Amino acid sequence: MQEIRFITLNPGHFHAALVQKEMYEDVAPRIHVYAPLGPDLVAHLGRIAGFNTRKDEPTRWELEVHTGPDYLQRFAREKSGNAVVLAGANANKIDAILAALDAGMNVLADKPWILVPEDLPRLQQALDGASAKGLTVLDIMTERYEITSILQRAFVQDEPTFGSISAGSPEDPGVFMESVHYLKKQVAGAPLRRPSWFFDIHQQGEALSDVGTHLADLVMWMLHPDQAIDVARDVCIMSAKRWPTVLSKSDFQQITGEPDFPRSLHDELQGDDLQYYCNTLVNYALRGVHVKLNVLWDVEAASGGGDTHLAVFRGTRSRVEVRQGREEKFQPELYIIPNKMMDYPTVRRAIDRKLQVLNVEFPGIGVTDLGTHFRIAIPKEYRVGHEAHFAQVTKQFLRYLRGRDPMPAWEKPNMMAKYFVTTRGVEMSRKSQR
Repeated sequence: MQEIRFITLNPGHFHAALVQKEMYEDVAPRIHVYAPLGPDLVAHLGRIAGFNTRKDEPTRWELEVHTGPDYLQRFAREKSGNAVVLAGANANKIDAILAALDAGMNVLADKPWILVPEDLPRLQQALDGASAKGLTVLDIMTERYEITSILQRAFVQDEPTFGSISAGSPEDPGVFMESVHYLKKQVAGAPLRRPSWFFDIHQQGEALSDVGTHLADLVMWMLHPDQAIDVARDVCIMSAKRWPTVLSKSDFQQITGEPDFPRSLHDELQGDDLQYYCNTLVNYALRGVHVKLNVLWDVEAASGGGDTHLAVFRGTRSRVEVRQGREEKFQPELYIIPNKMMDYPTVRRAIDRKLQVLNVEFPGIGVTDLGTHFRIAIPKEYRVGHEAHFAQVTKQFLRYLRGRDPMPAWEKPNMMAKYFVTTRGVEMSRKSQR
């Protein structure tokens, strides 16, 4: 295949830069960037410059920047590359994806691709168009590359350890996932400066339609590996609700660097505080299994804290859980909890047998017996961190692009399924609030 030439289109989110945190084989070092001139572009250039000038394993990216109000038209007309990286404002992301495909370019795009259910047909159009043209399109599902997610999936699929998934109920679901993120955080060793539009839910999306994309993806990926989900037959959304995180003007200034709330947010103000609707709880069923997703944003973690994650899969023999909280020092850990103490020895033997298989791919994975449950012992070399997962996704995208790996047949129907959950869930939460 010809040399791969990246184009970065309107990099409004720091995830666009994380794709370039390392160099890739057969990818040209010169990258064309098309974007309006403004703080988002300046921040992106600064991050790439930081990667190029760091002490350890500096990158060698060369950026050719194209700015102006007609950047999208110029991008499609000039065709300076053959693979487009997209991570920015989400409301019009599907427009950019379709423009790239129309111009004959492959697409690696950050989530979410769409925010409202009215755009589901356009998402299907993009997926069908890519297939018809022989192009590769992929969304950046970094959580599939987290070692605890990989191992959780393996044990959920191990009948001697887990049994089979419990259907549960809306109150006590078979799957419960909760994600808590913070608006103030560090990225690549520096305080993150978020653009003011990040707080516009019509641009960035609400919790479920943004971060929730990962959770909806993981549920399918863990319960039904390598299987296509049929939205009409397999998914039923039951209830959803939303509520705001209150953001003071001072917090907004610290996070964005802006002196005041922009006019686009004035309708969401109560006094000097922003009612930022960034929390969503949704209940739905996937092939008869009840699933509850709770996606939350808060302003800032307590001292020594960080983002948290909880993923509980309830089996007929045991529960398999990922916990990332204070007890785990905000590092995800995988636990297996037998349902009955009388089954404890049997589950332990099943874990040991599964670990023998897993050690072929992940040497050194072990188990710690905590008396009432087990924690899977994971060597530090597998804990590469969230930022490194972007390079892992990009490498997989490049393997698809070069034809070294075939794109799985389930990837596109499951993309439709997860965006059905996120967009319809947000829609239902808004209606329930009226």
